[in-house]
Amino acid sequence: MSLIKRDTPRPIKFTAGINPYAAGSVLAEFGNTKVHITAVVQESVPPFLKGKGQGWVTAEYAMLPSSTHTRSDRERKGASGRTQEIQRLIGRALRSIVDLQKLGERSILIDCDVIVADGGTRTTSISGAYIALEMAVKKLMREGLIKENPIKDGLAAISIGINKNDEVIADLNYEEDSSCGTDMNIVMTSSGKFVEVQGTAEGEPFSMEHLNALLSCAQTALKVVMKEQRSILHKI
Repeated sequence: MSLIKRDTPRPIKFTAGINPYAAGSVLAEFGNTKVHITAVVQESVPPFLKGKGQGWVTAEYAMLPSSTHTRSDRERKGASGRTQEIQRLIGRALRSIVDLQKLGERSILIDCDVIVADGGTRTTSISGAYIALEMAVKKLMREGLIKENPIKDGLAAISIGINKNDEVIADLNYEEDSSCGTDMNIVMTSSGKFVEVQGTAEGEPFSMEHLNALLSCAQTALKVVMKEQRSILHKI
């Protein structure tokens, strides 16, 4: 019997061009989870890259105070450990598909602000950030600031878990995430290569059979995500 119960994501919606001041912007929605994402181009790079003829892509992530059931304070004194981990993941994932040499000595800064959190905020952020990045790069090319597209591949992410009935489900909402014994976040390219696999058994250890089912479930779910990404990008 198959271990996979649900291998399709929740309803997905990408709304592009929501911010007139950003080079790229999108509202990414997976189920009830909503993330506002912008991409801004700066004609500079971090000090460690100056004079090296290459660019940089980085990200910041934040959850707005009323994005969860109880109000959370703004991180005015600096990002928490969880926030730092997530924004590093987003930046790392995006850089994996960008030829930084072709970008030139400029930076693309991605901001992901969670408006509503109902599970999968980091994976929703990555899937939406790819669209914002594509928009920013297209703007650079239209303006003649770069000659070649530095984006080498598509990118998307999804959360996967094993519930208390030993079933594998894709794109967990908050309730499902809270009750899962194993939680995994998977980032993949459009060509089917893994960028990041984050998996933890919070209860009972999981088997190789479960691991294979988790990866298979993610691959199927991400095809749906990537189809939605392509659909919105074709309209831009």
